[in-house]
Amino acid sequence: MIRIVLLNIILFLLPTILYLTGTMILRRKLSILNAKMLFNRGPLVWLNLAGLVCVICSLAYFSTYTGGKPGEVYHPPIYKEGKIVPGQRQ
Repeated sequence: MIRIVLLNIILFLLPTILYLTGTMILRRKLSILNAKMLFNRGPLVWLNLAGLVCVICSLAYFSTYTGGKPGEVYHPPIYKEGKIVPGQRQ
């Protein structure tokens, strides 16, 4: 569960991180105070919307393209004759 939450947080912040690193690379002499000004003047609404779109797309993808087929039964891993038999879908 924590993996899913962290993935969504990273996807939400990804456009902002890319924007800030890109502008810092293009402006090599960017000090901490200038970075704060850049962040305050930056397109935060558009970056937040882009992050939201990334999160929604990832949730839609994982909800539709992961998991088993309808009616399929999953048998969890078991310990049998001194060995662990991996889980199977049938």
